[in-house]
Amino acid sequence: MSFLTTLRDLLRYNLQFSIGATLTLVIVILAGMSFFSPYDPLDTYLVPLDMPPSWQYPFGTTSRGQDAFWLLTFALRNTLLFGITVAVLSRVFSLTVGLLAGYVGGRTDRVLMALNDTFIVIPLFPILVLFYFVLRDHMNWALLALAMASLGWAYDARLIRSVMMSLKTREFTRTAMFSGMNGPEIMVKQHLPFVLPIVFSTALNNINWSIGLEVTLSVLGFTNIDTPTVGTMLFWANQHSALISGVWWWYTIPTVFIMLTFIGLFLLAVSLNDYIDPRSRIARMGGGSA
Repeated sequence: MSFLTTLRDLLRYNLQFSIGATLTLVIVILAGMSFFSPYDPLDTYLVPLDMPPSWQYPFGTTSRGQDAFWLLTFALRNTLLFGITVAVLSRVFSLTVGLLAGYVGGRTDRVLMALNDTFIVIPLFPILVLFYFVLRDHMNWALLALAMASLGWAYDARLIRSVMMSLKTREFTRTAMFSGMNGPEIMVKQHLPFVLPIVFSTALNNINWSIGLEVTLSVLGFTNIDTPTVGTMLFWANQHSALISGVWWWYTIPTVFIMLTFIGLFLLAVSLNDYIDPRSRIARMGGGSA
């Protein structure tokens, strides 16, 4: 079944996927509009202060003289790019550990899983705060993404390992071995196609996780607050006491859009999990009611 056929069936028969795809598409379109912004996101006091939403300023203006609509487009773009970067890097870590541990087994499995379990139990938030204080003068978007990716792969590596252990015992694996394929070739050519749907599905959850953590750190001021993200928008709204001064649109609108982002990505992840799970497929076809 081709990718387009699968996408068409998901959109037609899976309501969760349709809603999630629609919400995510809206967020992506808004983020893409940042490339057409008439303002530089770092410039301030360009428009009248604290103007409520209107035809001229659809999302109002901030106490720093910024058009909230165009500022939000930059914030969504940076927030999405941050989540995607963390997800891609952490997928590389989880794939490497999961494939090796599941296929090689033995001492390699025990060593990698001991390392894996260490990353599962360590508290991530205090480590990221400590990371900020150590590298405060050099903290930037890329360093924070690398730090989060280094900490956010362990759960998914265990899942990939369990799938690999199952694939290793299948008949086609033995056939590949007897046909002369070596271990790396079997992992890449025979097993990776079975693992990739799981990797893609967990990547969506990882994007949500990293965005949530980045927003939390930014609201508290533990990131580079000069980079416009949804979290730093909320940080500056809090710094200017927008909640007390009645500039409700400054914190309400970014909050609404980040919630829509979470809901959209969550629905996509849930619907894809449901799609790739063979038991759910059988239940949808009426085979699970016996």
